Amino acid sequence: MTQPQLGFLGMCRWAWTQLTTMRVALILLLVLALAAIPGSLLPQRTQDPGRVNTFLENNGAWGRFLDTIQMFDVYSSVWFSAIYLLLMISLVGCVVPRAKQHWKAMRSAPPKAPRRLTRMPGYVAFTKAQSVAESRDEADEKFLDAAETRLKKSGYRVNRHADHVAAERGYLRETGNLVFHIALLMATLTMAIGSLFGYEGQRILVEGETFTNSLVAYDSFDPGTYYTPDNLPQFRLRLDDFSATFDDKAAGSQFGQPRSFVAEVTSIVEGKSKTQTLKVNEPIRVAETGIYLTGNGYAPEVTVRDATGKVVRSGPQVFIPANGDPGYTSEGAIKVPDAAGEQMGFVGVLLPTATQNEQGDLVSNFAELRNPYLVMSGYTGDLGLDAGVPQSVYTLDASQMTQMKDDSGNPLVIQLVPGETQQLPNGGSVTFDGVRRFIAVDISQDPTQALMFISSALVLIGLGLSLFIPRRRVWVRIKGDVVEVAALARGEDPMVERAAQEIAKDLGGDDRDDGDNER
Repeated sequence: MTQPQLGFLGMCRWAWTQLTTMRVALILLLVLALAAIPGSLLPQRTQDPGRVNTFLENNGAWGRFLDTIQMFDVYSSVWFSAIYLLLMISLVGCVVPRAKQHWKAMRSAPPKAPRRLTRMPGYVAFTKAQSVAESRDEADEKFLDAAETRLKKSGYRVNRHADHVAAERGYLRETGNLVFHIALLMATLTMAIGSLFGYEGQRILVEGETFTNSLVAYDSFDPGTYYTPDNLPQFRLRLDDFSATFDDKAAGSQFGQPRSFVAEVTSIVEGKSKTQTLKVNEPIRVAETGIYLTGNGYAPEVTVRDATGKVVRSGPQVFIPANGDPGYTSEGAIKVPDAAGEQMGFVGVLLPTATQNEQGDLVSNFAELRNPYLVMSGYTGDLGLDAGVPQSVYTLDASQMTQMKDDSGNPLVIQLVPGETQQLPNGGSVTFDGVRRFIAVDISQDPTQALMFISSALVLIGLGLSLFIPRRRVWVRIKGDVVEVAALARGEDPMVERAAQEIAKDLGGDDRDDGDNER
């Protein structure tokens, strides 16, 4: 036998049929989950470009190969986008035919009773009581009327026949399933639209500083494809005060755990100021823009004088808390490019509550400012700021600098408490004036937030309907003096037997037979 050739259109129809099957949709969902794993194991450019550059420098050819296949841009890569686009197409191809079938099923009448109701998972048979004054036909009609009324009160759609009533309910289960998948598609499309027409930026604010919502004021800014930075809303944001509380009474691993982070900020829009409270998971909105609290730490205030006694640097400098350190040990760098003679740079560590451990090393054993201590090393030479290569403000490139020495010829160690000053070998000085708090905020504008809320709500509603509403068919049939009540569930329904028993009881079947022997 010679098989007919499919041709191009035939191959397209076959591919579409395969793509829109539930089996392929599940496979694509599994592949998407596997494809997301590299995004959690490797640093991503959108989150931390500095770590990506460090990884490339440390791994040579292996790092360049991973970069070629977009392992550092997983969620925007061609292959990841192809997988989730195929998944979305597959879902559309599954949902549309199911929606048509569901619409037809909802408009069709419940099916007639099968010949042998005893095979149903829920089955009850009992003898119907009959009045002497009524004929059999009148009694049967009256009984079926009562059965029809009872089933309608329970939310069943009924279809009346000569000797039985067929009923069905639970169409909202399939409706919920369809709503869930449609809302999931709508949420995905909403996120895509939001990423195209919205923006997201990050900024660190020290207590007392004011942020003006302009492009140059952001530490990092990620606009959508079709977002124009010229359309940034006009507002200002000032950090008035930040307070953090940590548990100093708990024992064990709970000691020093954070309990609250509260920032008091003043927003200024069109000359009108408003004081608001910003907390973790409790963002504020300013000029239709969301402000989210994402981090916090300490910014030591340091004044640096050069050999002539001129103040060449003064003010707070943000130090970044070390990852996983409950004592908030913070590291940072201070760069002084305008000093007379050679440029100066300092790298240091701030200990909020300084103490010595068993080995005699300085550590911080608590996150609050109970005994602040600043330890730094000084360098002189070329900071590399004139080379045109971007540098991190939190680290110091000392490759072209010389470390300062003390009178003994050893590397200079600057150790200060608030209010102290230490002289430098080149005739300058460093003064530790105090410590301010800073917060890291995420500033974003998403024009699709309302639609995303609706989509998320529909996802939950559809999931609830598909999980908690049973799809069930019931038949009530009269065979002489015997009444049969049978129930059948579509899928798992542990209450199907109980449903048949309750209907039989309401119809007068107190003395009933559950039909186990007949089955």
